[in-house]
Amino acid sequence: MAKAKSFYSCTECGASAPKWQGQCPGCGQWNTLVEAAAEVATAGSQRFGANFAPLAGSSKPQDLSMIKPRDEPRLPTGVEEFDRVLGGGLVAGGVVLIGGDPGIGKSTLLLQALARLAETGQPVLYVSGEESAEQVALRAHRLQLPTAGLRLLPEINLEKIIATLQNEKPLVTVLDSIQTLWSDALQSAPGSVAQVRECAAQLTRFAKQTGTCVILVGHVTKEGALAGPRVLEHIVDTVLYFEGDTHSSFRLVRAVKNRFGAVNELGVFAMTDKGLKGVSNPSALFLSQHAQDVAGSCVLVTQEGTRPLLVEIQALVDSAMGGNPRRLTVGLDPQRLAMLLAVLHRHAGVMCGDQDVFVNAVGGVRIQEPAADLAVLLAIVSSLRNKPLPGKWVAFGEIGLAGEIRPAPRGQERLKEAAKLGFTHALIPKANAPKQPIKGIEIVALERVEQAIEQMRGW
Repeated sequence: MAKAKSFYSCTECGASAPKWQGQCPGCGQWNTLVEAAAEVATAGSQRFGANFAPLAGSSKPQDLSMIKPRDEPRLPTGVEEFDRVLGGGLVAGGVVLIGGDPGIGKSTLLLQALARLAETGQPVLYVSGEESAEQVALRAHRLQLPTAGLRLLPEINLEKIIATLQNEKPLVTVLDSIQTLWSDALQSAPGSVAQVRECAAQLTRFAKQTGTCVILVGHVTKEGALAGPRVLEHIVDTVLYFEGDTHSSFRLVRAVKNRFGAVNELGVFAMTDKGLKGVSNPSALFLSQHAQDVAGSCVLVTQEGTRPLLVEIQALVDSAMGGNPRRLTVGLDPQRLAMLLAVLHRHAGVMCGDQDVFVNAVGGVRIQEPAADLAVLLAIVSSLRNKPLPGKWVAFGEIGLAGEIRPAPRGQERLKEAAKLGFTHALIPKANAPKQPIKGIEIVALERVEQAIEQMRGW
């Protein structure tokens, strides 16, 4: 019997090679090529592909000025924080990919959203590839969700799922998860690069042609990235990440890609015995309640999408016991911490070369914007000198290598949020100083790092 042909496929980017090699020729990653059987097109796959017409109505080129854009109507799910991350709600024909650690609440959130849509009379379908129908029903019963009108399909075969979708014609469908699906057109196992890519492409094509909103649940790797080929994130319209510690009751849903809304939008949830509940004032989660002012603490006004958040930045500076001082961050970029310490030494004369420096963003939130620089620097100096900052002060601003304090976007919104929560003073870049005073908050505009350190001497 002739030996079946095989090739090697990259688990990161999906590139293929005829033989194994240490480095992927496509993305350059090491030890990511795995052996897979060569795919053979079957008659069923040819018939399956013939059912799909081109996505566009015509393949002829058109003048862009003659095409009239239209606003996509939104379908609110009833879960306010979820709708915020989506940009206002679901879009007909949109494909959403949501990933997160096991047990963090992906299935719970989507089951809640579908139950509320079904309660309003919308046709919805939940396709479960990981759990049986009884397991899904048990979760819905535990969460006390209204299940009337919520259709359920436990199936992993792509062709059967699409046939059911064509018959049921749901407005919204959830597939939990994309890694469990397999297509007759391919011979590889479910979860392989080829299967994930093919199933996602066919479901996306179906969504665009029929107007069905498709929500895909994706597994994540141990590094926290979505498992499968990177092309999976390029195919879909929206990519959401579930963040948070499974030992904590708080969950964050972040949009990293959204063709119908703002990226980096953040939704905050609290896990309860009745499922995920939206948090109306998330700033309260990220602010510690100290009985008195403590050293090494500074409140940052950060911006997550369209929402300003107040987050407490804590720093601990202590004498290094060994020869190599440690620099450790939680929720912040460790490379940026090393840069800030160098700027602090060069331009403000504050040396931490023989000190261990630990920086933490309270509440488990991850801060990616450079506007956190000023708050991190103030917290470090406060801990080093063991001198608390005033409790009603906030700060934000990016710090450059030349020691300048650069402006942050949406400064007015940050200041108004701080004033609304009772803060009375703000250290901000001079370029962010408002033209009109903001009621309840006094502005201290800074241009250089030295000015920020000098300001601390007067406290």
